[in-house]
Amino acid sequence: MAIDSIVFDLDGTLWDTCPACAVAWNTVLQRHEIPYREIVADDVRRVTGQPHDDCIRVTFPDLPAGDIEKLISGTAEEDNAAISRLGGTLYPGVIEGLRGLADRYRLFIVSNCQSGYIENFLAYAAVGDLITDFECFGNTGEPKSENLRRVIERNGLRSPVMVGDTTGDEAAARACGVPFAFVSYGFGSAIAPSYRFSSFGELVAFFSEFSSF
Repeated sequence: MAIDSIVFDLDGTLWDTCPACAVAWNTVLQRHEIPYREIVADDVRRVTGQPHDDCIRVTFPDLPAGDIEKLISGTAEEDNAAISRLGGTLYPGVIEGLRGLADRYRLFIVSNCQSGYIENFLAYAAVGDLITDFECFGNTGEPKSENLRRVIERNGLRSPVMVGDTTGDEAAARACGVPFAFVSYGFGSAIAPSYRFSSFGELVAFFSEFSSF
């Protein structure tokens, strides 16, 4: 089977911004004088991959609804500010790997992140010229499956593959009838992926030899 494009998840697949997001969430807690324990990177990591609103609701289940809404709106902005300032950790081989893959495939990103977050990644990694299109929960309010479908339809993709690190990514791919490539170095797990890779370099090597249109 030939493929014509690769759609990447972002967090846990291309980079890790959990330490920066933890700083952001603590900043918002302090700004609104909401008493809570200090948030650490592992708190963020446990919910990464879910829509941003759900990440906050799951992390702070015991806070009043009013405080939750303050945190949802505040962290959506402060995450981007913190990442612009502190950056994230790119997984080994991501930049050079994306550059190599872009010679053979059209590349895309679909994420459950807030608006502006993908743009932060593109600027930080300096790979904006490699990504044809992207979509996220913050732009549409839709689940990942629908955002993946939007990207497929508006770009006329005939045979894409979805790359991600969670069962949510896998479910989105299956809902769109797309093969799923699981990267096991990320934050989650998979049930029955079409492909499985332990490093980004392994993924790049495989698809560099794969038949493409």
